[in-house]
Amino acid sequence: MTRLYRWYRRWSLATRQFLFLFIVTFAFFIFLAWNNYYKAADLFKNQMVSDSELLIARTNQFLDTYLDNGRNVLLLLATDAKTLLDKDGGELSESLRFIAENNSAFAKTLYFIRKDGSVYASAQVNYDIMGNPNLSAIYDKSQQTYGAAVVSQPYVSPLSGATVAISLPVSDDNGSMIGVAVIELDLDKLNRKIIELTSGTYQTFVIMSDKDKVVTFDRDNGMLPQKPGTYHEDLPEPFVSRLAGLPVTASEMSGQAGKLVVVKSGQNRLGWTLFVLIKDRYFYQNVTRLLDTYKTAAAIWLVILLFMAFAMSRYLTKSIRMLAAKMDRVHDMGVIPSLVVKREDEIGRLAQSFNAMMERIRNLLKETKQMEERKKQLELKVLQSQIAPHFLYNTLACIGSLAKQHRTEEVKETIRALVGVLSLSFDKTSEFIAVEEELEGLDMYMQIQKIRYGDKFAYVREIEPEALSCRILKLTLQPILENAVFHGIVPSRREDGLVRVRGAVRNGKLRFYIRDNGVGMERAKLRGALDEPPAERGGEPPSGIGMANVHHRLRLRCGEAYGLRIRSLPQTGTVVQITIPVEYE
Repeated sequence: MTRLYRWYRRWSLATRQFLFLFIVTFAFFIFLAWNNYYKAADLFKNQMVSDSELLIARTNQFLDTYLDNGRNVLLLLATDAKTLLDKDGGELSESLRFIAENNSAFAKTLYFIRKDGSVYASAQVNYDIMGNPNLSAIYDKSQQTYGAAVVSQPYVSPLSGATVAISLPVSDDNGSMIGVAVIELDLDKLNRKIIELTSGTYQTFVIMSDKDKVVTFDRDNGMLPQKPGTYHEDLPEPFVSRLAGLPVTASEMSGQAGKLVVVKSGQNRLGWTLFVLIKDRYFYQNVTRLLDTYKTAAAIWLVILLFMAFAMSRYLTKSIRMLAAKMDRVHDMGVIPSLVVKREDEIGRLAQSFNAMMERIRNLLKETKQMEERKKQLELKVLQSQIAPHFLYNTLACIGSLAKQHRTEEVKETIRALVGVLSLSFDKTSEFIAVEEELEGLDMYMQIQKIRYGDKFAYVREIEPEALSCRILKLTLQPILENAVFHGIVPSRREDGLVRVRGAVRNGKLRFYIRDNGVGMERAKLRGALDEPPAERGGEPPSGIGMANVHHRLRLRCGEAYGLRIRSLPQTGTVVQITIPVEYE
């Protein structure tokens, strides 16, 4: 989660605003489309439920007609008392057969059960062979109704198959009951008729009695669950129980084909309840065209939304992006950017504040640069003023020593060399001179030292021709040689002292190596040779001031990567490396 948040924070403002506008607007559109889609499906469902209720009402009327037809047949049979009292029963059986054939649209088998227990059927031969064990219970229940027609519970008859019986007590002219007339309805024809009225690929029906027993249902539709071990002959008891427990209205339950919407009717005159079951997904299939319209609108809206969100985010963040781009250039202090202000809102005021800030920074940088230049010039002058008295002190001490020894010619040569060195040192035309000029001054300086010390040391110069035309700060080499003579060779009291100067150009850098074979330096002194303040030594002029000043001058002028490096071993000698950038005259 933290990584995702960091990734999100790296997004630009324009990207965030674009995604925010796009996602929010598109989500709102999807919500509206989804809501309207399901509302349309619900409206269609309500309409279908209303249509189903009307269908149920018509089906119940049809079932009531079935009941009336059955009762009328029984009443017709009850009016022919002479036939019913026929002793041998042949005429009665023939009458029953005739009536059953003429009412075969709904009647399956007709029976008349006399008071003495004898039974006559419209299919007498079949009855004599198979019988019907359900007739006794129907006879007993019919006697208890005091002359009203009774509708039995569904049962399986040997002659009629799955059926329902309507029974009616029959009395003679004196009011004495002579028997019970029974008609078994043809549920197969009833089933096919109701299928024509109610069923289809998306809906089916179930009819249940007042005892929650299934009278009939559409066995071939495939929407209803199947009882294990049967082939669409019976419904599972849990399904029947749940179906019976539904209220008289539209409800939902699961079935063989998925979720079902169940519309339940009240009991009709037969005491039966009709259930119409509709596939839930049918309601959504009928709004497919609406969904296709939504898809087309969503695709068009997506393109428009992408363009609008992109254009809006680019427009709103243009000034901020320009401000960010300008601020990214602030690190280049040579070019201080400014913004063109065309807006008067908060972003416009921010741009104006940015311009004002950049103007103040520009002025401060200019002042700071001028102050740094002045500071650098003053530091260089102070360093040069430190070098010149030091050199002059040492040289005058040398001339004084020669004068005491009455070495007049050497005094003249020394003064002549001193004049040449001083004219080079105090030339104000430029801080930089060619290496060749620096070496000429160095030769005059070493001439002065040779006059003073004679042949106690030798001076060797090895400079590559390419280095002679390079530029160098004045008085860069002379203080190093001065330290080599006064603090290296002279204290060693050697008669074979050597000071060697080598110069070359390597990898774009000008390097000088000044080496002596004098007393060298201890490690503790070596670490502070370029940083610590000079100290007095045995009446000699201050030591180390020339090397430290040369080092600081080079770093001020050329940068931290340049300057001096010193390597030294006690009683062996010292090597000073001078590194400066290559600049040609």
